[in-house]
Amino acid sequence: MTVVALSSLDIASGSVLPLARGLHSLPSGRARETTPSVSSRAALEQAILPALLRPPCLVSFSGGRDSSAVLAVATALARREGLPLPIPATNTFASEQDADESSWQKLLVAHLGLPDWVRLEHSDALGLIGPYAQRVLRAHGLLWPANAHFHLPLLELARNGSLLTGIGGDELFTAARRLRAGAVISRAVRPRPRDVLSLGLAYAPRALRKAVIARRATLEIPWLLGPAKRLVIELLASEAAAEPRRLEERLPWWRALRYLDVGTASLGLLARDTETLILHPLLAAPFWTAVAREWGPHGFTDRTEGMRRLFGDLLPDEIVQRSSKTHLDKVFWTEHERAFVRGWDGSGVPLEWVDAHELARHWASTRPTVPSSFLLQSAWLASV
Repeated sequence: MTVVALSSLDIASGSVLPLARGLHSLPSGRARETTPSVSSRAALEQAILPALLRPPCLVSFSGGRDSSAVLAVATALARREGLPLPIPATNTFASEQDADESSWQKLLVAHLGLPDWVRLEHSDALGLIGPYAQRVLRAHGLLWPANAHFHLPLLELARNGSLLTGIGGDELFTAARRLRAGAVISRAVRPRPRDVLSLGLAYAPRALRKAVIARRATLEIPWLLGPAKRLVIELLASEAAAEPRRLEERLPWWRALRYLDVGTASLGLLARDTETLILHPLLAAPFWTAVAREWGPHGFTDRTEGMRRLFGDLLPDEIVQRSSKTHLDKVFWTEHERAFVRGWDGSGVPLEWVDAHELARHWASTRPTVPSSFLLQSAWLASV
């Protein structure tokens, strides 16, 4: 069994927490990534090309903005280079209206003129302890994120070929956002009276920023015991206080966050099992470097501006400015998962950090939160 390294506090909190060390600087070897000066589009195409050269090249396609961007760039590149077109591949859930993105998906597939589109329909097979998840848990133990198995049907479909994902888009556009304090200092925007407070915090010593962030923090994880809550808040506040202000430093800092390493390593294990090349082009270091160079020193005012500047020539404007998100809660929490937690005996979770009674009460609620998913899988593993 191959194990992705996770701490008991990671499992208890349902997230991959920053390590205590390395919070105040970029990890060695990733702080100053260098790349030849190419455009952001060229850098993204270079990240996609190896997948197109290993057909069938599937794109994990939800219809969201990130997977749509990857599919559009891959399609344009394949046509230009005379390569087999990428194939959008989508997990669908006909019985779950909250998970229905078909209108967005059809819009882009038609816009790109793609002849093939694979849709895999599921009922409850992708539950957190459903058949796909059980196979992953038995083979590798706990992987993060808890829904890593979501990509297993797509990887099996792409066996011996390649799979592209849209992972990294959220992080890129968050990291490349325009920070108000820097824009005010450089006179890129007109100052407002309340900017005094934000400027004071932005340029305060790191220890003070950490203290203010920790004091303001709220943690909606009711099953964590007091010491665990305090430690999680301290770690997250330390990380937030360490975020660089300058765009060219902030982007590599974001890209080096531990949870991205752990998440992509988890998917890498599943790709190895299916002998499939999996790539996350929106996380490619040269692409991030090019974005920082092209859109510095301030970055994008918001995500829509970023999407329009990077992909507006390839995507319908409806997708560029889309703000809605799909909810997959019911896909992962099916009756199978609820039956398990009803009979749960309190074992299989890190009780040094977790109040089992509060966790059971949370699981019995109408909508268990994403962080509790990890603990559900941990409890199931201990029961088999």
